[in-house]
Amino acid sequence: MAEQVGDFDYEAHGSGYAVRRRTDPAIAAHVRAGLGGARTVLNVGAGSGSYEPEGLYVVAVEPSAAMRAQRPAHLGPAINARAEELPFDDDAFDAAMAMVTVHQWTDSVRGLGEMRRVTRGPVAVLTFDGTALDQFWLAEYAPELMSAERRRYPKIESICDALAGRHAEITSIPIPLDCVDGFTEAYYGRPEAFLEPAVRRSQSAWGFVEADAEERAVRRLREDLSSGAWDERYGALRTQPYFVGSLRLVVVPGAQ
Repeated sequence: MAEQVGDFDYEAHGSGYAVRRRTDPAIAAHVRAGLGGARTVLNVGAGSGSYEPEGLYVVAVEPSAAMRAQRPAHLGPAINARAEELPFDDDAFDAAMAMVTVHQWTDSVRGLGEMRRVTRGPVAVLTFDGTALDQFWLAEYAPELMSAERRRYPKIESICDALAGRHAEITSIPIPLDCVDGFTEAYYGRPEAFLEPAVRRSQSAWGFVEADAEERAVRRLREDLSSGAWDERYGALRTQPYFVGSLRLVVVPGAQ
């Protein structure tokens, strides 16, 4: 049996990530800008390779065999290693990135410190701000989900501190209506998606919610969609081009 890495068992439950959790072009543009003029980039907790910039030399690190197996061939293989023990020399890369992964690490402070050690330029971290989760309507249906996520996400300030980020740039990233990276807020205007088990399975947060709570949330959402109650309250989101919720890009420059 494969060893579980991080706080979620991707070996058992990560098989659909490459399909549901794809690089969204609008979000990718913010990430690419955060990497500046880098030519060599380290991607830590790389998963199936989302947001790895084309045209740059990228070294990917991913401890989950199930996730490494989902990487498309054009990206190349990922190194089996953990954020907390990166097998690279100091200042080995122009830039580093960690895309929606730091909350899954065993020791995020140590992992971020390792990223800072091996990177001479900017470090870009795409994450979620736990204090902003309740802005999303799903909190009304699945409060247990939001509570679980709030416990998992490192505080934005602690990420900056771990990266020695006195000059950190923190950006609230607008999420497009047709976002193809299937995290929860990506479906802010497509509520029917949460009725699909495959969608929920590609969001690790549901793995921290008891089955009866998940069933209750889905049942209530289905009823409100059927009755029109959801659209009465939130229907404008179906055509709202962007949603600014809890998605954040933290960019910490290298030594000045």
